[in-house]
Amino acid sequence: MFNSLSDRLTATFKNLRGKGRLSEADIDATVREIRRALLDADVAVPVVREFTAHVKERALGAEVSEALNPSQQIVKIVNEELVSILGGSTRRINMAKSGPTIIMLAGLQGAGKTTLAGKLAHWLKGQGHTPMLIASDLQRPNAVTQLKVVGERAGVPVYAPHPGVTSEFDVPTGDPVQVARDGVAEARAKLHDVVIVDTAGRLGVDAELMQQARNIRDAIEPHEVLFVIDAMIGQDAVNTANAFNEGVDFTGVVLSKLDGDARGGAALSVASVTGKPIMFASTGENVTDFEQFHPDRMASRILDMGDILTLIEQAEAQWDKAEADRMAKKFIDQEDFTFEDFLAQMQQIRKLGSMKKLLMMMPGAAQMRQQLEAFDEREIDRVEAIVRSMTPHERVAPRIINGSRRARIAKGAGVTVSEVNQLMERFAQAQKMMKKLASGKMPGMPGGMQMPGMAAAAGGARKNAKNNKKKKARSGNPQKRAAQEAAAAKAQQARAGAAFGQQAQNQEMDLSSMNLPKGFEKFLQ
Repeated sequence: MFNSLSDRLTATFKNLRGKGRLSEADIDATVREIRRALLDADVAVPVVREFTAHVKERALGAEVSEALNPSQQIVKIVNEELVSILGGSTRRINMAKSGPTIIMLAGLQGAGKTTLAGKLAHWLKGQGHTPMLIASDLQRPNAVTQLKVVGERAGVPVYAPHPGVTSEFDVPTGDPVQVARDGVAEARAKLHDVVIVDTAGRLGVDAELMQQARNIRDAIEPHEVLFVIDAMIGQDAVNTANAFNEGVDFTGVVLSKLDGDARGGAALSVASVTGKPIMFASTGENVTDFEQFHPDRMASRILDMGDILTLIEQAEAQWDKAEADRMAKKFIDQEDFTFEDFLAQMQQIRKLGSMKKLLMMMPGAAQMRQQLEAFDEREIDRVEAIVRSMTPHERVAPRIINGSRRARIAKGAGVTVSEVNQLMERFAQAQKMMKKLASGKMPGMPGGMQMPGMAAAAGGARKNAKNNKKKKARSGNPQKRAAQEAAAAKAQQARAGAAFGQQAQNQEMDLSSMNLPKGFEKFLQ
């Protein structure tokens, strides 16, 4: 969504690198480029003026002139101002203290309210709530049917007493206000703690339908009214948001279709103009492509700083702890990494969603955007097909896979033999890396630097290697050779004493207390 804006801002900041001091002309040129980038991204003109004014005022102040790295300080200022216009801080749902929390959705027709209702319900269900959907959109053809399908995918019940209209030629007959009121009562009776009401959209600012939305709000008294807006709407986002704010007085904004390729200025405009926070974002077509909106993380994405926190949260939500513990134990025991482990890890990664989205959350991902966009998601399917074409014994012992076996695996997976060979080579490299990690040496570290906690084991290995070295040649001088032998015997006695836990190596043994054969004492001198 913000690819163009991110590229423009990154290129602007790159021109400031290496400058020990920024002149007023440098700051003016930077602010000018930022202004152009924001306008090209369809950000509202008033928002652009306010944003660039704040950036220029702070850039000309002491915090940049006295900074050790002025260019990084400029980036820091732009990041903080982006966070500010995006809402400042994360806004969460105000849950009701008693009874169900009522959430009402409003927005233009085609903004994606019905689909988003299912995504929000699925997300709340994952948070431990028991949501229910209410089909109050009796205006759009098959809206009730669509909500039922979405609710089934999300695994939540749908209250739909009225079928609604089935074609554009039908005349709406049901009362959306009564459906919403009865639905809230049904949810309260069945002890659902969250109710999501899907209302009718409109092609424009329709006074009649806006009044209908206001009547629904007055009837059910929702705790949250979420305005769903298409992130690709462009400059008209401000006018639409203001109209809905006056009509239904929404409490938060939800951005839909954030995975599109439009310029996305709506996200940077709505929160600043209306003063209402962006609470959620829809990032795809699946019911799981939904996330809470964090202004600081979104600003980091725009500036190509990555979003590691969101990546960690997604991993924690989807990762199988039992599988992670099994792999950790296998790693500690220095067992071989097999294709069974490889397949299990790949399935874990696939649970996180699209690989492109995951990689784009990494810092500096914008510099590799072309390579990431060229990445074929089906490659993972082909790799999995190759592994599943192997026998269980081949997965555990890849060394037995010879030419004929590779031809059979390629035929079973529907790929070429060269693709099987490439996978085998990559897997062999992965095995080597895992062995190096398990032995305590991190690949790529200078001088074979070892991982923390492995120093004792490595020290013992070095000691054994040193002891196994070839013994020093004996001297030809009889006196010097006798001294060497005495020193060696003393060292050997010290090691033996240490091995048997003696406290003092020079302590003499009491031979009289031992029942030794006659003449054996001379061997202990």
